[in-house]
Amino acid sequence: MSDKYAPREWHPDERPTMPGGPSFPAHSTPRRIAFFLVGTLVTITGGLGNALVTVNLVNLQGTLGAFAAETTWLPTAYVMANISMNLLLVKFRQQFGLRAFTEFFLVLYALVTFGHLFVNDLGSAIAVRAAHGMVGAALSTLGLYYTLQSFTKAWRPRGIIISTGISQLAQPIAYLFSTRLLQLAEWRGLYVFELGLTLVTLGAVLWLKLPPGDRFKAFRPTDFVTFALFAPGMALLCAALSFGRVLWWTQEPWIGVALAVSIILILAAVAVEHNRKNPLLNLRWLTNGMIARLFIAMILVRVVLSEQSVGAVGFLRMVGLNNDQLQTLFLVVLLATILGIVMSALTFNPPHLMAPQVIALLIMALGAWIDSHATSLTRPEEMYLSQALLAFGGVFFLGPLLLTLLGTVITNPANLITFSVLFGLTQNLGGLLGSALLGTWQVMREKFHSSNLADQLSSLDPLVAARIQQGAAAYGRVLADPSSRTRQGISILSQTATREANILAYNDVFLAISVLATALAAWIFGRALWLKYVAPPPHAAPPPAAVTAPETVTDSPIANAAGEAPEPTVDGTTRPT
Repeated sequence: MSDKYAPREWHPDERPTMPGGPSFPAHSTPRRIAFFLVGTLVTITGGLGNALVTVNLVNLQGTLGAFAAETTWLPTAYVMANISMNLLLVKFRQQFGLRAFTEFFLVLYALVTFGHLFVNDLGSAIAVRAAHGMVGAALSTLGLYYTLQSFTKAWRPRGIIISTGISQLAQPIAYLFSTRLLQLAEWRGLYVFELGLTLVTLGAVLWLKLPPGDRFKAFRPTDFVTFALFAPGMALLCAALSFGRVLWWTQEPWIGVALAVSIILILAAVAVEHNRKNPLLNLRWLTNGMIARLFIAMILVRVVLSEQSVGAVGFLRMVGLNNDQLQTLFLVVLLATILGIVMSALTFNPPHLMAPQVIALLIMALGAWIDSHATSLTRPEEMYLSQALLAFGGVFFLGPLLLTLLGTVITNPANLITFSVLFGLTQNLGGLLGSALLGTWQVMREKFHSSNLADQLSSLDPLVAARIQQGAAAYGRVLADPSSRTRQGISILSQTATREANILAYNDVFLAISVLATALAAWIFGRALWLKYVAPPPHAAPPPAAVTAPETVTDSPIANAAGEAPEPTVDGTTRPT
């Protein structure tokens, strides 16, 4: 074995937590502050570029000369590349180091973004999004490692919560100033800022380097067979979920074909992994009952959090508002997210990981229930409280759940790749699934309410007739023909009915999210009750004789010796599953 793969002798307090991760030497206070600032910059860079594009898709349609459906490829390309790269990133980091991967793709991303400034077409914009997706897969982990360097050993679990929360700041930040970038140079303003942010991040990473860690040969030839099957399968699934509600599920044959082929490719990748001696994905761990429940919970929470991007923003745009008028709302969301990060970090207690999850879900359920009473007069001011509750609850929930899942990885580092893929799937694919489900439900409920309202609009009704005449009177000075004015009055009434049907449909969406969050909270709480009062006492498995578990990120018992995280019970204690 070459020297670069030779194991190093580490002090117990400096040993890397994970294979491929950095070590943790003692730092001075100014250096810890520098690591935290660089970690924040790297984490925000990983998501802000995509957020700038996502919140301005309507504005980009005209500047890129694309239809609404075509611009949907921009955020979709990001998710496609991000999910795929998570599969290889962990082993690349273990064998070559995370810095080599990140610096290479940061330079590539900067070059692609710079080249796009001179090309005004949709194809180059999609290429930039795909490049950003690959870089984002590396930056999310890199930002976490930088942030952890700024904390002592006892505070590193809180560092994970803080870094995870910082990644949620990208979207509200994008709403605050992206309009000014468009005013400066239209779509080029977004990409100039994105290019500058990338260069600043590259400079910061080169200036403040992470401490070294252990490296070893990790790649095997069959890994690339799995990647060749898994990556296109997930890409097709992302495309189908993104375009299903835009082009409608049953109208475009290619959506069904994409779904079918994606299932075949993903199952083929699973079959390859199942028969490998050293699999890339640990399917046994992934199908473990506790991990499966955590996976479902993280997916459902992403669906609940889609209330903000699909529900609230969609509703406000439907009533005629644009990004300029949403800035104060997202300033409130930004402050609530920061408050959620602070509260989650300060109240973190390893034996009590269930309670904050239930509380956070009930807070989000309350926020969605408040939004379900929206009317045509509802404006951002009426949504300050509800959206603040959703933002706070989302951050307050994610940290404890992530630490519960991460505890199972710390005790068995072989699950690190599976964990990275799992977390990426829940965050990216969960967001797409939430948008697809909520968007589809909104369309279906709008058709239902439109049908009911249309049945009640009879010209024989005096109120309906008066409303038609009122609308016709508005055209009295421009239309001399009475029948033409009447048709315009009917058209105005029809538009009003459609608007009210959409409002009722969005209220149904908000209510469904509230019910989903409440049901998820009841499920987690009920599971804890069952473990405490019904389930037989588990027998702890003895630790393997020849295996020494790596050092955990905390002295608290986040994970047990059997390689599975303890599941919280109703009284706040923990017990193995």
